[in-house]
Amino acid sequence: MPELIWDNGALLLDCHLQPRASKDEFCGWHDGRMKIRLTAPPVDGQANALLIKFLAKQFGVSKSAVSLVSGQQSRQKRVRIEQPNLLPDALKLTT
Repeated sequence: MPELIWDNGALLLDCHLQPRASKDEFCGWHDGRMKIRLTAPPVDGQANALLIKFLAKQFGVSKSAVSLVSGQQSRQKRVRIEQPNLLPDALKLTT
């Protein structure tokens, strides 16, 4: 199981997205990345916007504390979460 990457108090999370899912949720690890299902389609940045909103809520931070580091046009993304207040249960198994 992958380890979480911490960088000066920020969490770097590698994700694999599944857009157009029935609900927004973490659903385990996929090839070393956290698989996240999102209801938004991968059109006009809708999935990226929902990913940021979803992660902000899950980690107890504002949307401005979540940024897309890489993978803007890909299902494989790296996200930076500044000073997370919460650690979702889906990630607690990796610590």
